[in-house]
Amino acid sequence: MKQRPEPLPKYDAAIAIDALAEALSALKGAGEIRAFLEDLCTPAELEAMGDRWRVVPCLLQGLPYREIHERTLVSVTTVGRVARTLERGTGGYGTAARRLRLPTASH
Repeated sequence: MKQRPEPLPKYDAAIAIDALAEALSALKGAGEIRAFLEDLCTPAELEAMGDRWRVVPCLLQGLPYREIHERTLVSVTTVGRVARTLERGTGGYGTAARRLRLPTASH
């Protein structure tokens, strides 16, 4: 009698993201992280992530969406998504920006 294989464990996105975060935290310096990202992501994924990060400093400086688009050529839709994430996300953009000492708008 043929044995049935054990069912695959249910995929848990949170576990996968935690494992990815753990792998990133094990890397040392921008060069290692870049190499890992280039192995992990497609060129289009890297471009999309780079675009998102590129608009963060502009948003922190309080530039209007249209001006950010004109400076970066990143779509206004993407600029809006990044802005919403800066305001309501988990704080990752803000933590990275503070650690890199990115300038913010003076009010």
